[in-house]
Amino acid sequence: MPRTQSATLTEAELRIMQVLWEKGPATVQQVLEALPREKPLAYNSVLTIIRILEKKGCVRHVKDGRAHIYRAVLNQDEAKRTEIQHLLSRFFQNSRELLVLNILEEEGIDAQELKRLRQILDESR
Repeated sequence: MPRTQSATLTEAELRIMQVLWEKGPATVQQVLEALPREKPLAYNSVLTIIRILEKKGCVRHVKDGRAHIYRAVLNQDEAKRTEIQHLLSRFFQNSRELLVLNILEEEGIDAQELKRLRQILDESR
């Protein structure tokens, strides 16, 4: 049975999308060269991931001679919203309040982050 496509971006897909968001339109080789060296991918792996992203509607290509030039169709803000919505529905019963409370209960938040959150809340009133 084939795997179902993830509604959100996998780690590998996100790495490719980050290159396309930062670099702009690029060939598979250009994407490969722009990827961080600590987790190298083979050319065929990058091509496969890009094709999956194209099927998901995140990427499109144009032909330039023999090369395909890929560009991100999904912008970074849309991707963030999709991921947050997925997180909300999966773990927080679609409650933004539960998500924020969970974040605030985290011990890793420093005073500067809390100050910025208060400022954002005050501005949204």
